[in-house]
Parts: sequence; structure tokens; C-alpha cells
Amino acid sequence: MVLNCKGKPCPEPVVLSIKALKELAAGEVLEVIVDNAAAVENVSRMADSKKCTVAKTDNGDGTWTLALTPTDAAALGGEAAAEAEAAVFCNIPAKRTLVVAVGTDEMGQGDATLGRNLAKAFVYALAQQEELPATILFFNGGAKLTVEGSPALADLQDMAERGVEILTCGTCLDFYGIKEKLAVGGVTNMYTIVEKMSKAGHLIRI
Repeated sequence: MVLNCKGKPCPEPVVLSIKALKELAAGEVLEVIVDNAAAVENVSRMADSKKCTVAKTDNGDGTWTLALTPTDAAALGGEAAAEAEAAVFCNIPAKRTLVVAVGTDEMGQGDATLGRNLAKAFVYALAQQEELPATILFFNGGAKLTVEGSPALADLQDMAERGVEILTCGTCLDFYGIKEKLAVGGVTNMYTIVEKMSKAGHLIRI
């Protein structure tokens, strides 16, 4: 089988090679044609991990042909698995998990009215981002943003509808006497808040 990966940036040659290996007949060789040194290295690393021998040929025209010969039956579990494994061989970081921790209904220090306006603007701007956070955590004064009458409520409800997990500290809601007014997301505890923050790929705090 011949796989032409010329012009394809990493991780595409690795992803396509992993898929092609699954389709090889017994005794068949996979020839992968690439046109950059990174692809040569990454496909070779993948092949080695799959117990394939690799014969590299410089074609003299800026391309290389990698002949992959399986020595053991090795298969991945589908397209998503292939892409995940390719990311490892191409040194591509996993998609980050963004968690936003909101501990106040006033952003910054100074004038309280300005701070509340900035907090509202922050939530609005967050809702306009191409990549939304996975989770938004609200605690202490931040709990006031997730209840009825909050100036940020519409944007938070919009993000919740788009799959963002919104969690508010139950102790904080009780402290301010607003638990029954919670209007978006769910109630959480400090253990979960710490867990979400500690496992975040990227954390924003206000």
C-alpha cells in the first residue's frame, strides 16, 4: 500500500499511517511518502512503537519514502485514538482544559461600581471567545453572579447551553442567603472546586 503524505503537516502523516497500518493485509508493506524531516522522524517513531521495521529512502527530490513492515499485529481503537496517539509522536500538547475561578462580583481593586461593571464585562467577553472554558467556578462574592438578578446571568446561561459547566459554592450561597435564587448551573463544594482547579490545563482566576 502506498500512502502519499506530501504537503501534509504533522500530525496528518502519523494519523494516516496509523489508520493505514490497520488496513494492511498479512505480509503487506506500507510505503509512506513525506516531504519534511519532521514527518520522517515522527512516522518512524510511531512505526517503532508499533513494532514495524522502517526502511527510509531519500528520493532526491525533497521527499522520502518510508517502508513500514509490521512484525506484530498492532491496532488502535479508531480515528480518535489514532489522532490522540499521533499527538504524542508529534509532541502536540493535548487540548487544554480551561477553568475559570470567580471569587468576587467585583473585578479588580478600587471603585465598587466600576468593579461590578468590569465583572459583568469579563463574563460577557468570556462568552464571546472561540474556545469556551470547560468549567466556571463561583465562590465567595462570585456566587452573586449566578443568581436571579445578576447582570451576568444571560451570558452565563448562554455558556451553560453551549456546554460550559457552571458550579457555585453551596456554602457561599447559604452564607449570602441566595441559594434559592440560583439561576444557572449547579451547586458544588470546596473539594470539587479544588479538584477542578488542580486538574485544569489552564486556570484563570478573578
